[in-house]
Amino acid sequence: MYDFANSGYTTVVLTTVFNAYFVGVVAAGRSWGTLALTAALSLSYLMVMFSMPSLGARADARAAKRRLLFTSTVGCVAATAVLATVGPGDVLWGLLWIILSNYCYCIGESTVAAFLPELAEPQALGRVSGWGWSFGYFGGMLTLGLALVLASQAEAAGLSATHYVPWIMLLTAGIFAVAAVPSFLFLRERTPASHQPHESLLRRLTQAWNETRHDFPDFRWLLLCGACYQAGIAVVITLAAVYATQVMGFSMQQTMLLVFTVNIGAALGAFFFGYLQDKIGHKPALALTLVGWLVMVGVAYLAVDVFVFWVAAGLAGLCMGTSQSAGRAMVGALAPAHRPAEFYALWTFAIQLAAVVGPLSYGVLVWASGGNHRLALLSTGVFFLAGLLVLRKLDFARGIASRNRSIAVEAFTQYA
Repeated sequence: MYDFANSGYTTVVLTTVFNAYFVGVVAAGRSWGTLALTAALSLSYLMVMFSMPSLGARADARAAKRRLLFTSTVGCVAATAVLATVGPGDVLWGLLWIILSNYCYCIGESTVAAFLPELAEPQALGRVSGWGWSFGYFGGMLTLGLALVLASQAEAAGLSATHYVPWIMLLTAGIFAVAAVPSFLFLRERTPASHQPHESLLRRLTQAWNETRHDFPDFRWLLLCGACYQAGIAVVITLAAVYATQVMGFSMQQTMLLVFTVNIGAALGAFFFGYLQDKIGHKPALALTLVGWLVMVGVAYLAVDVFVFWVAAGLAGLCMGTSQSAGRAMVGALAPAHRPAEFYALWTFAIQLAAVVGPLSYGVLVWASGGNHRLALLSTGVFFLAGLLVLRKLDFARGIASRNRSIAVEAFTQYA
């Protein structure tokens, strides 16, 4: 239910509605509007990168993941609602609240993922993660669908975006708040407090990273793999609509339909692939999705006909759902059972770093090549190829052994 609740935020605010509204209306279409928006999002991702490891460690120490989830949810809902007050010319006001809303969203996304090992047995991590991701994509489509109805009715009445976008922000915040209620009514904290002493943010981050080198080397390879392929996914999420309009000549209506197509493919991929992941193993499953991403990039790069681009969009949806679900399940399988929030925080650090690097590299290449979006898209395949090569270094059986060894050491220490 929480995956269902928070997906509307990314679908409506970051991908479809508010980003276009900010660039076109708030910034009045000025050339720096897109740069300002992407810079603000990058700042929020950097904030998450450097604060989540400390927050995760504190949540493990106090058995307070549920409290952290609730706090971040309230923050994201409130900040999204305040976006309704952003109008033409309110550039700094809009950037402030997009930074805060995205920061709170990312904190909640990392925290809810840390509950996965508590809710699923080891042999079912893939399918349970897939259930959540697939249900989440349907939540995003529901919010986007209602937003489109609202926008269509407003435009039919002759109203501009300045009139209906604020209502869409309130709608998105309301759906998030209502759909998240079951999580806080029924979700329970099952991992006991680790009682680790509180440390400074930088010290906690450095220590956790160094610990993966000695005690959890395969978890480190997973972090590096995730940082690579998530950079490519971040490009698709952030810039798919831009590529569709700039290269393929899509209208706004076609672009919104494209988002629906990607979400449907992602939902189906996450749901059914979770079962395959549990059957064939986490590492082969992730490798298969990365190969799929490489195929998608090739098809999209060669697409001149609109139909071929729609095929690429369907492939992107399938690969997006499967790769994101597979990564979350692999973290749950390799992370120490008594420190889930802290290790999911490291995963969050890796994917937020990717969210900064991926779209930024795309934008720089488009600028340097004089607006060649096709070349920038083709270069995105490097991220997926790098992820596939790093994945070869990961020994999953050895990673499970390291995890079990850490559990035994923790149990012995508490007993002693």
